[in-house]
Amino acid sequence: MKKYTRFSAKQLLFMSLLLLGFSCLTLFLFGFHKDEKRFANITSRLFITEMEANTLNMHYTLASPSDFGMYDYRAVLPCYSEKDSLREQAAAENALAALKSVRVDHLNPSDAYLCTLLTRYLENTLTLSDYPYYGEPLSPSSGMQSQLPVLLAEYTFRSRRDVEDYLALLDQTDEYFASLLVYEQEKSDAGLLMPASSLRKVREQCDTLLTAAELENGTHFLQTTFRERLEPLLQNGSITQKDAETYLAQNDRLLKTVLLPAYTALGDGLLLLEDDSISLTGLASRPQGKPYYEALLISETGSYRPVPEVEQLLSDKFSAEYEEIRKIAASHPEITDIYGQERSSFPLTTPEQILADLQSRMNGLFPAVSGNTHIAVKAVSENLRDYTAPAFYLTAPLDDTQNNVIYINQKKTPAGLDLYTTLAHEGYPGHLYQTVYSNQKALETAARPAGELIWYGGYLEGWALYVEFLSYDYASDIFREAGRTQDALCTQIEKHNRSLQLCLYSLLDIMIHYEDASYSQVAKMLEGFGITDSNSIKSVYAYIAQEPCNYLKYYLGYLEILSLKEKAASLWGDAYTDYKFHCFFLDNGPADFKSLEEQLQKEASSIMDSK
Repeated sequence: MKKYTRFSAKQLLFMSLLLLGFSCLTLFLFGFHKDEKRFANITSRLFITEMEANTLNMHYTLASPSDFGMYDYRAVLPCYSEKDSLREQAAAENALAALKSVRVDHLNPSDAYLCTLLTRYLENTLTLSDYPYYGEPLSPSSGMQSQLPVLLAEYTFRSRRDVEDYLALLDQTDEYFASLLVYEQEKSDAGLLMPASSLRKVREQCDTLLTAAELENGTHFLQTTFRERLEPLLQNGSITQKDAETYLAQNDRLLKTVLLPAYTALGDGLLLLEDDSISLTGLASRPQGKPYYEALLISETGSYRPVPEVEQLLSDKFSAEYEEIRKIAASHPEITDIYGQERSSFPLTTPEQILADLQSRMNGLFPAVSGNTHIAVKAVSENLRDYTAPAFYLTAPLDDTQNNVIYINQKKTPAGLDLYTTLAHEGYPGHLYQTVYSNQKALETAARPAGELIWYGGYLEGWALYVEFLSYDYASDIFREAGRTQDALCTQIEKHNRSLQLCLYSLLDIMIHYEDASYSQVAKMLEGFGITDSNSIKSVYAYIAQEPCNYLKYYLGYLEILSLKEKAASLWGDAYTDYKFHCFFLDNGPADFKSLEEQLQKEASSIMDSK
């Protein structure tokens, strides 16, 4: 006879509630899992799509694409077309909608933060897409006509596939430059073409960056660097001598029959567009210039402050820097006679000495990086010296941070103190250090690679400027250690003067692009600060007019870091240290400053909860 267990009504009710609770918990956990899985799929698809659409970008982001799910891709140098731009805009809208459909509160903290960052980044990207002809890919100062040769020259050959991808990209440069010419023609039709003076500078670069004579002699840097990059593959057996000879012949052929004619065609096409009636003015003089400038400011700097607030922040900083110089001069009146005079050489002279010193002095203030990081300091090719920055660091891939290159433009970067602060900006604790640390951290924590898609100049250049100013203090210490007290004081004045200059140029950026200041108004302001040489004034005005938000990318980014640092000290109280702040900043980027401030509040809450 079967025996049945009997339950009371109270027990049955309890069991029903237990089962209901278990069911709800299962559904609840399923909801969490569902959102996490969807977010993983969205970000993975977004990252792979972006990488496979631009092989040049992919190569500088990843050393081994197959490790990130990219096995069968085609080498692509993306060309401009109005149709493709609209398609890309639609894709960004779809990606944004997908991200917004994910419930952030169902994600782990790391994914929730990344979701916020990507959402804001895509929103900014889409806002800029409403102004399709306001960008300038052929800027005289930083256009692709001068940037592409550098990217090609430093295209690392880790395998046979890399060489073949490189040659495939080189074979597409004619289509690429032709598409940029189409864009300039459309800009002209929209009434937004750059002035003839700027077009002439671009044409001059097209005529001099690559010449038939150099190619015939085999002396162009795109020939010499190609040979140098093949050598390691020969040594390790990845390619044979016959392979190398075939690749060398292909490279020479493509340079002569594809890239050289591409530059010629671009220059000729721009000549036909030149219009001397177009004046060099700021964005504010154009129909939608002011709203575009507001959007560009957020996209470039990551700062969400309204323009008037940014202007006030700059004005206050300018006054503070001026006051610092006045205090030094008042305390040491003899400095006014010494400053500006030629002084004896800086104690450290070679890049190797300087980088070693910087790494030593930053110990204890910044988190350490692991492994041996090789740094090659190279001189910018003579062909490029007139068209590139005083120095630049080529970002190492996410999965290969052991080999790094810093370029020094010897025409624009003198030795001594300038070289010391430049290498701090580009090397340690600047761009190179930030890149190596962030990449190592991302790999250690298995962070989603979609974070590599986020770029804010204010975060990156703001950091580099922040540590550059720290390096002036290091340099002052070096002088004091050598018993050169006056040189140490002069270095501090130099630091504040540099800050003043960058602050002034950032204010001019707003005046020109947001307030529609004319050349004569800018000249009058510069003359008030002792800049009276007409050529210098023209040069400053032209650069800022051609590169909106560029100075703000550096200086506003720097000021946002100082503001964040001040808030951290206030929120964290006794728990605050510079080391901890540097960890926080590096661990939570790249990011916009709105998101960083939100993270700072969360960090403060966790500190309070732990007490």
